[in-house]
Order: sequence, then C-alpha cells, then structure tokens
Amino acid sequence: MKLAKVFKENKQFTLFSILALVVVGVAVFAPQIAPYDPLDAVMLESLQAPSSAHPFGTDKLGRDLLSRVIFGTRTSLVMTLCLVAVIFVIGTFLGVIAGYFGGIVDGVIMRIADMMISFPGLVLAIAIAGMLGPNLVNAVISIAAVSWTKYARLARSMVLRVKKNLYIEAAVVNGTRTWKILLVHVLPNMVTQMVVTAAADIGTMMLELASLSSLVLVLQRRHRNGD
Repeated sequence: MKLAKVFKENKQFTLFSILALVVVGVAVFAPQIAPYDPLDAVMLESLQAPSSAHPFGTDKLGRDLLSRVIFGTRTSLVMTLCLVAVIFVIGTFLGVIAGYFGGIVDGVIMRIADMMISFPGLVLAIAIAGMLGPNLVNAVISIAAVSWTKYARLARSMVLRVKKNLYIEAAVVNGTRTWKILLVHVLPNMVTQMVVTAAADIGTMMLELASLSSLVLVLQRRHRNGD
C-alpha cells in the first residue's frame, strides 16, 4: 500500500519508472520481440525504405534495422551500467581518500580533478579514445576518465561533513583501524546519496556513450578504408 501511494503521489517518477522498465524489458526479451535476426543479411533487400515488413527499413546489407535497434538495447544498457559502475567506484574511492586524509593527498586528487574539469568532457574523451583505439571498451574508459570528478568532489564533501561527527573522533581515539572507520562509519552515511546520483546519471552516460560510439564507428570505417 505504501509503495502504491508513492507511485500515485509521484506521477513523474511513475512515468519514468515505467519507461525504464520498458527499456529493460526490451533488452531482456529481445529475441522474442525482434521480428528478424539482427545479423541476417539479405542483399536483395538492402537499403529498403520503412515498410510493413521492415518498419525501420534495412541497412546496406539488408539487415532489419528494427531488430538491430532492439538487440542494440542490450549493448547500450550493459555498457552504460558498466560505465556508471566504473565512474562510481573510482570517483567515490578517490573522493573518500581525499576527504578523509586531506593534506597532500587531497591536494593532488583535487588538482587532477580540476584539471579534468577545465577541459570540455566529450572533447577530452574523444582525444583519449583516439589514443587508445576505436572500440566500445575504450569509449567506456575514455568517458570514465573524464567523468569521475563529479563523484570524487561529491564524496569528498560528504566525508568532510561526516568527519566532524563525534563518533568518528571516538573511533580514532579508541584505536580503530582506518579502513574499518571508512567502511563502518563513513561509507554507510554517504552511499545512499552516491547511489542516487549514479542512478540519475544513467541516462546522461548513455547519451554520452552513444555520441562517442558514433564517432568511434566513423574512425573504424575510415581506418578500414585506409583514410
């Protein structure tokens, strides 16, 4: 009943939750939903316009574009979740280290973060992807390399606030090990907000990954053609 009340009172949340479940459902049940095999090439049907047989048309190899979009949902979701997880772990770890230990460690991590923020994110990601090579894994690495700063700064600010609490000082006085203080007293007080931030970034990360992936595809084609 409480859950139903939450959905009823938050109509936008309900709408977007339904859309998210639809996308996940399409990815999970792609083999049952897709009308054709996305890899089945029929050269006689290449570059067809949208029709009843092929609602999205076909590509130059005669593959059904609707089926390829449906199966592509799997790749998009998996790579986006991996990207968000990598950014979450790296950013949170560096932010916690910087906020708790302070001093030189804090200065080095935050200066690196400031340096990354000073460049346009997508442009820097393109440069990194160009150095690493044109593939989807390198695209994830490139975006992660320029996106962890947000989580690091947020985690650092939350650690600085938590450090002021008396139970942290009591744990230090009692000789509690640093790793135990971080795991038992610091992380539980910040993980909820960090997870919410990560969940809110899934859509943005998916768009950035799609944008960079399209550029990677262009680079791959040029490389194959010897340009």
